[in-house]
Amino acid sequence: MIFGAHMPTRGGVPFALREGHRIGCGVVQLFAKNNLQWTGQPYSEEVITEFAKERATGAFAAVFAHTGYLINLGAPGGPNRQKSVDSLIHELQLAESLALPFIVLHPGSHLGKGETRGLRAIVEGLDEVIDATASSPVRIALENTAGQGSSLGGQLAHLSELFHRVRKPERLGLCFDTAHFFEAGHPIHTPEGWNQIMSEADKAIGLNYVLAFHLNDSKTPFGSKVDRHAGIGEGHLGLEAFRHIVNDPRFKHVPGCLETPKSADLHEDVENMARLRSLL
Repeated sequence: MIFGAHMPTRGGVPFALREGHRIGCGVVQLFAKNNLQWTGQPYSEEVITEFAKERATGAFAAVFAHTGYLINLGAPGGPNRQKSVDSLIHELQLAESLALPFIVLHPGSHLGKGETRGLRAIVEGLDEVIDATASSPVRIALENTAGQGSSLGGQLAHLSELFHRVRKPERLGLCFDTAHFFEAGHPIHTPEGWNQIMSEADKAIGLNYVLAFHLNDSKTPFGSKVDRHAGIGEGHLGLEAFRHIVNDPRFKHVPGCLETPKSADLHEDVENMARLRSLL
């Protein structure tokens, strides 16, 4: 894998690339807008040019975005449902203006309406968003979840259903989160468990759809269904669990992005990337 981290965007999206370059990231994930707002302003030509200039340094194998946390395509009908659709369309437009290849999206939560209705709502939302951005090359990478509360995506069956029911699955991808797998009850901390879940994913969807990994340890125990990230080797997954993950030859050129706790100077990202690289 190629290692990097989610970078802050203080002062604008070019800042994320400068920080990623400063701490030695091979890949960078960023928020294309404020992650706690439905929409943001389109980028100015100056910002787009500056972003492209920073990216042209050649330091990064991949740069991609994570969508805001308000978006919930699984929600029942209502104002927030439409806001979620509109917000995702807006994020795809922002990503396209920065020439990003994909954005990572949590599938959504059914909010007590049941898995069947929730998954149907997500499919309908994805179809609407994809139709509205038909000319866009930007893909939507669905992220597996820890299975907390009413969230969907903790089971591969959820992701598989979305892929098989969406009209244009070629616009989709996968982003697998190690902490979420573990917290949802998938035993990826053993080589056998890792190979089993990857084999299941290959049969259900296809590993060619895997666009990125989120490399996170877990503050909560196996099967907890509680989403809490920890530094590499500092949680219940443990350092050795990442050895077979980062050395899987099927993902040699796939981004492996940290979303672990950090302070303003990002020294934790430097330390976590060093731990991962020591396992190669």
